[in-house]
Amino acid sequence: MRHLAAILALVLTPLMGQAEEVVLGLSSDKVAITADFNGSDILVFGAVKREAPIPEEPLDVIVAISGPSSPLMVRRKDRRFGIWINTEAVQVDAAPSFYAVATTGPMKDVLSKIEDLRHKISIPQAVRLVGASPQVSDPQRFARAVIRIREKSGAYQILEGAVALDEQTLFRTSIALPSNLTEGDYVTRIFLTRSGKVVSDYETVINVHKVGLERWLFALSREQPMLYGLMSLAIAIAAGWGASAAFQLLRRG
Repeated sequence: MRHLAAILALVLTPLMGQAEEVVLGLSSDKVAITADFNGSDILVFGAVKREAPIPEEPLDVIVAISGPSSPLMVRRKDRRFGIWINTEAVQVDAAPSFYAVATTGPMKDVLSKIEDLRHKISIPQAVRLVGASPQVSDPQRFARAVIRIREKSGAYQILEGAVALDEQTLFRTSIALPSNLTEGDYVTRIFLTRSGKVVSDYETVINVHKVGLERWLFALSREQPMLYGLMSLAIAIAAGWGASAAFQLLRRG
């Protein structure tokens, strides 16, 4: 009998842990970057699927969208002998080109620090700094500088209270994607939390890619850089000649 109870406990524990699951929808899972692309809004919506009654403890939802990550060299400048020079440099190992976090309430209330460390949800957790030189004082300030600059440009967004949650079941939010998007896969993660603890999560991908003239120019610059450079030079010369000719006509008129 004890063996049977132990087996049932092992079988039922994972099922109980998945008592709430995310059923997700996106207004679009693809974003096309064209020559006149000036940004886009992504509507993230979904529902919470349950195998049991709604718990009394309130539910919170976190939506995180992350663009392609890449290493980034961050330099600090100081004024020495009347001129500004680079004095310290730290390489940030991974910095998403775009990162947005939308929540149903204040981040400190919907997600504990331990869960944030485990799932890497907040922006400071998404920007990783590993192995900085011991000669650099307070290397984390370089990561904070990256976050501060990209927040000002709209590439990093904290949207507390931007997720609407109806009847503890239906949720929705809209996230603005800027015009200077980096091409690649944008990982979209949904977290359900209670008392700051993650009870369920879901992940999907939004594909961002260049199309038309933008796609052709991007491919040309990568595959045939010399031809791309010569073409750019020819266009610049033609534009300069055209402007000069137009100016001469205006003077004669």
